[in-house]
Amino acid sequence: MKAALEWYPIFLREMLQYKRRLLRMGYLISTMFVPIVYLVAFGFGLGSSVRMQGTSYLDFLIPGLVAMSSMINSYTWVANSLNLDRLYFKTFQVFIQAPIRPTSIIVGEVLASVVKGLLTSVLIVIAGLLTSRGFTITPLFVVALLLNCFLFANLGVITGMLSTSHEDIGTYSNFFILPMAFFGGTFFPLDRAPFLLKSIIYILPLTHTNILIRKTVMDREAIVSLLVLLAYSVFFLLYGSRVIRRYSE
Repeated sequence: MKAALEWYPIFLREMLQYKRRLLRMGYLISTMFVPIVYLVAFGFGLGSSVRMQGTSYLDFLIPGLVAMSSMINSYTWVANSLNLDRLYFKTFQVFIQAPIRPTSIIVGEVLASVVKGLLTSVLIVIAGLLTSRGFTITPLFVVALLLNCFLFANLGVITGMLSTSHEDIGTYSNFFILPMAFFGGTFFPLDRAPFLLKSIIYILPLTHTNILIRKTVMDREAIVSLLVLLAYSVFFLLYGSRVIRRYSE
């Protein structure tokens, strides 16, 4: 039982730090500022005049913004935190020296990042419910959101551990996170993408989150996307644990 809860002190530490940040003026608003800007600029501007997949563009856009927001927040906070703790504050070394398994370290960090991603996503969901009559929350929506937060939190741990400077975090984000945000089905249906680009898009995990989060029934496409997200999640968790286990700095 004690070994099973090794992750909790790490999780609690991150949550206490996050709680203090939430009390700062404008912190919470800053985490959801970009999705809200897209919602206003694209959703309200095109929402009533354009239809996507048989629904209004606003109804199509909101689930994509939730997926994008959960990706960015779950990934960014843990990647930046680990990078700073390793290279500047030197507090991560305490975790390594403590009698804690690498798996417990990554689980604590990931679960804390999942909570951060979910909090911002819930705020976007509330904004969507207030602005769109056609936007609804389904069981598949919840599953996709949880998997997306978990997946990108693990990827954030890997990035934070492998980065050799704080500038590297921005580089990784520009090459991987930013393209996914725009080409992963957030703003337009995937069937409208060119053939060559579509083959690349379907490799991206956010693409399958956007597919699953918009589904109302578990059809064949939803099953494939669910399996892809599970595969990415397990791979990133195992690889992240391996990176922490081999950490030496």
